[in-house]
Amino acid sequence: MSIDHAPKRAQGTWIVRPKPNPDATLRMFCFPHSGVGASAYRTWLTAFPSDIDICLVQPPGRESRWGEPAFTRLEDLVPSAAEAIASHLTLPYAFFGHSLGALASFEIARCLRRRGLPGPAWLFASSHRAPHLPNRHAELHRLPDAELVSEIRRQYDGIPQLVLDNPELLALMLPGLRADLTVFETYRYADPTPLDCPISAFGGRSDRRVTEAELDGWRERTRGRFRVRMMEGDHFYLQPQRDRIVAAIRDDLALAGAASVAAATR
Repeated sequence: MSIDHAPKRAQGTWIVRPKPNPDATLRMFCFPHSGVGASAYRTWLTAFPSDIDICLVQPPGRESRWGEPAFTRLEDLVPSAAEAIASHLTLPYAFFGHSLGALASFEIARCLRRRGLPGPAWLFASSHRAPHLPNRHAELHRLPDAELVSEIRRQYDGIPQLVLDNPELLALMLPGLRADLTVFETYRYADPTPLDCPISAFGGRSDRRVTEAELDGWRERTRGRFRVRMMEGDHFYLQPQRDRIVAAIRDDLALAGAASVAAATR
């Protein structure tokens, strides 16, 4: 199936803008990791300067969209998300994606390019190997629930204790998490044409899933600038290192001339 011709489905609100900014000169679209939605970036809203409009991506089956079935194929997710994002491309924009969100943002950028729409000023890929590299880990999405939870805890440290202590909450979370793992583990890279926009890759030094070498592979996916930044932490270094990540994003965007962020205070 073509990644641009997936079946149509009822579409909820893909883009959440808790603090719309009419004076912004750039939009930052933030793509969440597996099993969660826009709330993954709730602490980012006050971390950026006033000329950046933060747009949080809310996939089906998450938070405000619990009642919708989650996607299980990236070929279906990408055109639906791209269609929703396209209506917000009235300003220069950048993509930030963490884990599965990095892969999704990359494919959405390519989808927008195929449709002749403007590309991102910069793509920030966090905690995901370069898309052309093979998955070196055993697949998880077919495991029974108990084994799936055990492996997610062992490999990712990725399920909060609050959820693990609440069986009803865990049962609510698992279908979306399994769907996202299916998206990730059934993905097959195609079309080696690099993006024109610069790419910056981020990772945690203690990440059991993604190595620095796998992050460095992202350099092959761009014709523009490229940089890898490694930070203290595991696969979910994102929140503890928020301020450092935001500062790096602001520096890169200033370098690109995409937003007037160089003078923003830290």
